[in-house]
Amino acid sequence: VQLQASGGGLVQPGGSLRLSCALSRFIFDYYAIGWFRQAPGKEREGVSCISAVDGSTEYEDSVKGRFTISRDSAKNMVYLQMDDLKAEDTAVYHCAAATGEVEPEYLCDLNEYDYWGQGTLVTVSS
Repeated sequence: VQLQASGGGLVQPGGSLRLSCALSRFIFDYYAIGWFRQAPGKEREGVSCISAVDGSTEYEDSVKGRFTISRDSAKNMVYLQMDDLKAEDTAVYHCAAATGEVEPEYLCDLNEYDYWGQGTLVTVSS
């Protein structure tokens, strides 16, 4: 299982970026795909996750209304559209896959994810 995240970069506050996660297997081989981030000096946290089974989604409170997770089953891709970016969104963003069943209340719990891709750096700065 391989995941490849891309799309990071430098953006001004209020700007947008779209992160992409390429999956090496058919998307329905996974139970869930998630985006996680780790800022310098901070623990890794869940940003947004999507169930491959029913498409249900979860968002971390600080990104609700600004970020949107989506999937393209035909291309085995998962995206994270990030709008109205803030300085506090600066972090390395990783996509990860859960291959085992995940209870809905744990959809964005990083401990449920067993495959991780290399991260992509997002820097929000003027």
